[in-house]
Amino acid sequence: MGEVRPERLVVAVLTYRRPERIAALVPVLVEQAADLARRAEGLLVSVLVVDNDAAGTGATAVAEAVARAANRQGGADEAWPVTTVVEPEPGISAARNRALRASSDQDLLVFVDDDEVPHAGWLHALWATYHGTGAAAVAGPVTSRYATEPDPWVVAGGFYDRAHRSGLRTGTVVASAATNNLLLDLRVVRRAGLVFDPALGLSGGEDTLFTSALTAAGGRIVWCAEAVVSDVVPADRLTRAYLIARTAGLANASARVALLLAPDRGRRTVVRARLLAAGLARGALGALGIAVAAVRSDVGQDAHGRRALARSRGELLATFGKVLLPYAR
Repeated sequence: MGEVRPERLVVAVLTYRRPERIAALVPVLVEQAADLARRAEGLLVSVLVVDNDAAGTGATAVAEAVARAANRQGGADEAWPVTTVVEPEPGISAARNRALRASSDQDLLVFVDDDEVPHAGWLHALWATYHGTGAAAVAGPVTSRYATEPDPWVVAGGFYDRAHRSGLRTGTVVASAATNNLLLDLRVVRRAGLVFDPALGLSGGEDTLFTSALTAAGGRIVWCAEAVVSDVVPADRLTRAYLIARTAGLANASARVALLLAPDRGRRTVVRARLLAAGLARGALGALGIAVAAVRSDVGQDAHGRRALARSRGELLATFGKVLLPYAR
């Protein structure tokens, strides 16, 4: 009888011109990896950094962080199982697909973003839920915290709220998930032949399309309430202009994914009509809310109205084939 191959898990983080953040995050991921390896006998855990900057600014920052750690440990770098690759093709799809290719010898892959901070026990919670449910993927919650105190308008508008997933219990099946906190069984992914769509690389929505395709292929995605990461929102992402543009971009990407998921022309026509009706209604309600807010001097209603109007713009543009590119460089 041959020797049983140990299970292999890699934590993949994508980065683009955030050298300070990736240098600070890698030690946290290494600590999470070491904790999981101690608690799961026989499991091999590593960290993969995909630098989407052709100049390799992130790769350099990671190399320096690893070297500093090795010096502190007297040259012993065994505790830092970190691999860094540079993906020069711009776009989040290209970077995520590079992570898939670089993980060809791995069984499980966990995606996390470079502007997030995992809570204690995060990685173990994802892995334990995967083994406890037999799911093809496990998603966890993301909570936002602000680098600076936000404008009351920002808070009232709920621009960083994720209410649609709040209160979900561990083990709950979800139809799709974001890749900012997601474990994937790569064996299921490979059998289904899934990759991230390059056409969505600069617009976003590639993760929703990917995980929806995973569900369509028979893979279950389950929720893990204990696997929490915090999204650190910098000051430049708390301005009204940024948040309105972000809201429109998210709505545009979501509408495009809905159209892409339609199986045929007839169904796409139905989806397009539904999006058009919803976008027009949302826009009308948003404009009304803004008008009422101006009369009442209601900050919260103004924020909600402008958020609705931005969502309407994104949806309506998508119905007419127009694409917003928030990740364009």
